[in-house]
Amino acid sequence: MSYESLKFWFYASRADARRDRGLRTPDEIFRVSDIPYGPDARWNTLDVYRLRKEKGKLPVIVNIHGGGYVYGSTKQYQFYCMDLARRGFAVVSFNYRLAPKYKFPAPVIDTNLVLRWVCRKADIHGFDTERVALVGDSAGAQLASQYAVICTNPEYAKVMEVTPPEFGLKAVGLNCGMYDLKERAGQIPGNKLMIDYFTKNPSVYGEKLDVLSYVTEQFPPAYLLTAKGDFLLEQCRPMAELLRSRGVPCAYRIYGDEHTGHVFHLDVRSALAGQANDDETAFLRQYL
Repeated sequence: MSYESLKFWFYASRADARRDRGLRTPDEIFRVSDIPYGPDARWNTLDVYRLRKEKGKLPVIVNIHGGGYVYGSTKQYQFYCMDLARRGFAVVSFNYRLAPKYKFPAPVIDTNLVLRWVCRKADIHGFDTERVALVGDSAGAQLASQYAVICTNPEYAKVMEVTPPEFGLKAVGLNCGMYDLKERAGQIPGNKLMIDYFTKNPSVYGEKLDVLSYVTEQFPPAYLLTAKGDFLLEQCRPMAELLRSRGVPCAYRIYGDEHTGHVFHLDVRSALAGQANDDETAFLRQYL
């Protein structure tokens, strides 16, 4: 792992621990943790959250965590995902293989394994697989948008050599994200963290990096959020404009002020985060 990735990992883990210190699983939430979904016993595990009082099948949110492809897990996202579940969803949060040990496109392949698991286990966990949304932030937003393209454009699915299961992907929530994978891979010389994910020669991935060229009108309705102090703020508007140009229903909103930073919406104690998550889930619910 590069020095940049180690530094990112160190500071992100401290900030996440400070944000969630003292939080506990609410009594109203039923959770099942560390469920295996794939062949890798260490990386391929997931959690499921839902309200105890809810019976029968619920619309599903599959959350894809962020962390620059080198950091993050269900642990850092448990309280955010339980907060989403409080709004009446079955929420699936999963771990995926991280760089530098695992390179592009390992997280995409793992995401597909998760959706296959969701379809197989729908009756056990009360998943309505005709009403599924993907939500992701930072690198997770990029992965969510990429997987949505795989699900809605068979040509790109063939390029990626990924066959998604049959399910109803109705909407996506893209939060504080980076979306132009081809552009980001082109910044390799000045970004050691990205080398950990792409290697020093991302050109070997060819068309797989050209995700945005494969966006069609079939891409699911999307809600994009960011913040005035988000270092990826400038990524939001171009993605929203691209989706609208392809005829995709899309809304985006910039929250807070210059002190409102990256992935602010994960802080379940914050009133602004609560408002952002209310706004996003209200949008998702229109299509679920």
